[in-house]
Amino acid sequence: MGLAGGDHRPRDPTRDRPKVTPSEALPNALRRKRSARRNFDADILASIVLACATVAALIWANIGDSYMQVWSLEAGVNIGDVGLSMSLGHWVNEALMAVFFFAVGLDVRRELSIGELRQRERAMVSVFGALGGLVIPAAIFLLFTFGTPAAVAWGAVISTDTAFALGMLALVGPRNAPRLRVFLLTLAVIDDVGALSVIAIFYTDDLNFLALGGVLVGLFVIWLLQRKQVGRVTPYLLIGVVTWVLMYISGVHATLAGVLIALLIPVYPTNTRDVEVASRVVHLYRQAPVPQAARLARHSISQSISLNQRLSELLPPYVNFVIVPLFALGNAGVTLSAEMLDAAWRSPLTWGIIAGLVVGKLVGITVATGLVHRLMPSSRAPGLDMPRMAGLGSLAGMGFTISLLVVDISLNDPQTQDEARVGVLVASFSALLVAWLIFSVSSKVKPLPPPTGMRLQRPVEAGRDHMTGPLTAPSNIVVYAAMSSAYRFRTAEAIAEVKAHLGREVNLVFRHHTTSDDELRTAVMLEAAAAQGRFWELHDVMTTRRDAITEDDMLDLAEEAGLHTDRFVHDVSTYAYLARVEDDNLDAQAARLPSTPVLYLDGVRLKGPANSWHISSVLHENRDRS
Repeated sequence: MGLAGGDHRPRDPTRDRPKVTPSEALPNALRRKRSARRNFDADILASIVLACATVAALIWANIGDSYMQVWSLEAGVNIGDVGLSMSLGHWVNEALMAVFFFAVGLDVRRELSIGELRQRERAMVSVFGALGGLVIPAAIFLLFTFGTPAAVAWGAVISTDTAFALGMLALVGPRNAPRLRVFLLTLAVIDDVGALSVIAIFYTDDLNFLALGGVLVGLFVIWLLQRKQVGRVTPYLLIGVVTWVLMYISGVHATLAGVLIALLIPVYPTNTRDVEVASRVVHLYRQAPVPQAARLARHSISQSISLNQRLSELLPPYVNFVIVPLFALGNAGVTLSAEMLDAAWRSPLTWGIIAGLVVGKLVGITVATGLVHRLMPSSRAPGLDMPRMAGLGSLAGMGFTISLLVVDISLNDPQTQDEARVGVLVASFSALLVAWLIFSVSSKVKPLPPPTGMRLQRPVEAGRDHMTGPLTAPSNIVVYAAMSSAYRFRTAEAIAEVKAHLGREVNLVFRHHTTSDDELRTAVMLEAAAAQGRFWELHDVMTTRRDAITEDDMLDLAEEAGLHTDRFVHDVSTYAYLARVEDDNLDAQAARLPSTPVLYLDGVRLKGPANSWHISSVLHENRDRS
C-alpha cells in the first residue's frame, strides 16, 4: 500500500501514489458547507423545523378561516372513470404519512436483521420498555376518561414522536452516552409499530375484504422481488403505490401499508466481494468512460449496499423536513379562544392525554426497563443506567405526530379534537421540560463516565509503536486492526492515500487487534518482520493480497518483503513475539473495540466512513481548530 520504509523511518510517501486526495479535489466552499452541516446536529435541526411548523399552524388557525378551508380542499387523481379523491388534509395524513411510516418500517427491519434487536438482551430491554410505554399510558388515560365518549382516543397516548424525541435528546441529553440515541430510536420504532397495530385493529370500521386480498397479493409480489434479490427501486415503488391504494380502499388506515412494505425491503451487511466487484467495474469505467460502463458502475455500487440502507440514507431529509412538518402544519392548528382553552382546562380528555404521555411514559418505560435490568443483568450497557432511562422515558412522552394522527382518526367532533390537540401540545412541552430536569439533575448527582473507547487510551511511543512518520508530526492516525479482508481491501488503501497526500505531516501508527487464530498468525508474522526492521514492507505485501493469507504463504511473503526467511520462519513458528501482539489486544479489549478496523485521529475515535476523503477532512479540521 506504499507505507513501508522501516519500523520507525517514513518512506517517500509520494511513490506510486496520487498527488491529490479526494478531499483536496473538492471545492473549498463545499468543504466549508459540509463542516457547517456536521457542526449543527441534524436531529436538532429537524426538531426546530417541526416546532416552527407547529407554531405556524397555531398562528394560521387563529387568523381567520383559511386554515380549515385550505386543508378541506378536495384533490384527486382521475384516469377515465376511475379516480381517487381526498381533502388535502387526508392526502397528508393517509399518503405522505405512509412514507413516514415506511421510513419507520425500514428502521424496524434493519434493527431486526443487523441492528440492536438481533441481540436478545438488548432487544428485551427495548421491547419491554416499549410495552411499558404502551400499557401504562393507556391505563392512566382511561382512568381520566372511562365512561366518556372520549375514551375511544386512548391510542393517542401510546406512541412517541421519533423526530422530536431524537432532536430533543441531542439538545438536552448527555453528550457522552451514544447508546442513549440508539436505545431511544429502537424504543420509538417498536412504539410506532405498536401504535400502528392499534390503529389497524381498533380504529378500522368497515373492511373491504376484496381490496384487503389485493393488499396481500401486493405484499407477496414485493416478497418475491426481495427473494429474487431485485435491487432497483422502481419495481418496489410501483407495487408499493398499488398496495397503498388497495389498503386505502380496504378501510384499514393506509399508513399501515408503509410499514408492511418496508418490513419486506431487503437488508444485509455489506459484502466484501460485492465491494470488490464494484471497485473493479469503476476501475474499468476509469479506463474507458463510456455510457455502458457508467451504467454498470452505478448498478454495481448500488447492489453492494442493500436497498433498505440506500433508502434509509435517501428518505430522512424528505421525511424530517417536508413530510413531518407538513403533517404538523395540517394537524396542529387549534383555535385558541378563551372558551376553547377553558373547555380544554376542564376536559378529562385533555388531562388524560397530558397524564398519559407525561406520567405514563415516564413510569411505564422506567419501571419496565428497570425490571429487565434487575432480572437480566447482561442486558445492562454503559450509559443506560436508571437516571438516564428515566430521562428517555420522559422524552418518549413527546407523542406529537402519531398522537395527532389518532386524534384525527378516533374523534369526530371538532371541539373535542381541539381539546385533545391542546393536550398533545401541552404534554409534548411538559415531557421535554421533565426530561431536561431529569438529565440535568442526574448529570450532577450521578455523572456518566466518558464512553469507553472514544479516546486513545495509550499515547504513541516511538520505541514501541510501528510508525510511518515522525512522532512530532502535526497529525497522527492510530489504527487498531487485523490483516482481515476489511482492512486489506479498504482501510489500508484509504490511510495510504491520506499518507501519500500529507506525507510527513501525518504519523500513521498500526496496532494489532486480532479475534481469530488466522488473524493472530498474520500479526505474529508482522512482528517477526518488525524484528528485522521491515514491518511496513511486509504490511504492504500483505495488503496487496486478494486471497486469504494462509500459513502456506509464509515463505512467499517473506521473500517478497526482503526478509531473512530462516529467521522469519523460526520466529513465526515459535510465536516469538506473541506478547507484543497480546499487549495491543489488551488495549483493544479494554476499549471494547469491535472486530472491524478502528481509527483514532489525533487521539479521538473516527466517526463516519473510514475513506480517505473523510479522514483527510477530519485531520484538516483538527489542525484548523488547533
